[in-house]
Amino acid sequence: MSTRSAASVMDLTTPHGPAVAEIDEVADPRFLLVLTHGSAGGVDVPDLLAVRDAAVGIGGVVARVLQPFRMRGARAPGSAVKQDEAWATLAGELQGRYPGLPLVQGGRSNGARVACRTARQVRAEAVVALAFPLHPPGRPDRSRAGELRAAGVDVLVVNGDRDPFGVPEAADATRLVVLPGEGHDLKKDPARVGEVVAEWLGVRMRSGSA
Repeated sequence: MSTRSAASVMDLTTPHGPAVAEIDEVADPRFLLVLTHGSAGGVDVPDLLAVRDAAVGIGGVVARVLQPFRMRGARAPGSAVKQDEAWATLAGELQGRYPGLPLVQGGRSNGARVACRTARQVRAEAVVALAFPLHPPGRPDRSRAGELRAAGVDVLVVNGDRDPFGVPEAADATRLVVLPGEGHDLKKDPARVGEVVAEWLGVRMRSGSA
């Protein structure tokens, strides 16, 4: 098991404002995991912290990124194009700090959508999508499954079976894990969320695909 160093903070510059990453490093890193939040949340929510802890335990450097729109205090990301442009820039800055490490990116809710949309552009090896919001509540006709399919890399989706935003189909992800009793916040048993992610990433590393 890897030992986590004290967390550091990295200021990031994007075309659409500053961002900041809280980074947990390990002594012998095997991959870089970049995670981000949902529309109105931050990077200290239970599922992101659990995934951080689990990923560090298997050798991941974990960067939890507060995006520019949240730095401005906004509760909605605004233009998807601008959000993706900002993400591509900050992901590049983080890759520059850890050259040679395979990049896995992900997040919860809106952050999962960004990770899927930009995966090809930033050359991510895989995506971790927590609480992927398949559609707005009560609007199953407005499916976002195309974002999962367009990622172009392996995607792990972890959703709760009580999520009002819906649950993706298994065919739209490399692996779909539906946790019983969990809602959109995935806070009933966040440690289980971390275990699922670490197990999937661990298999990928052993097979040499991450």
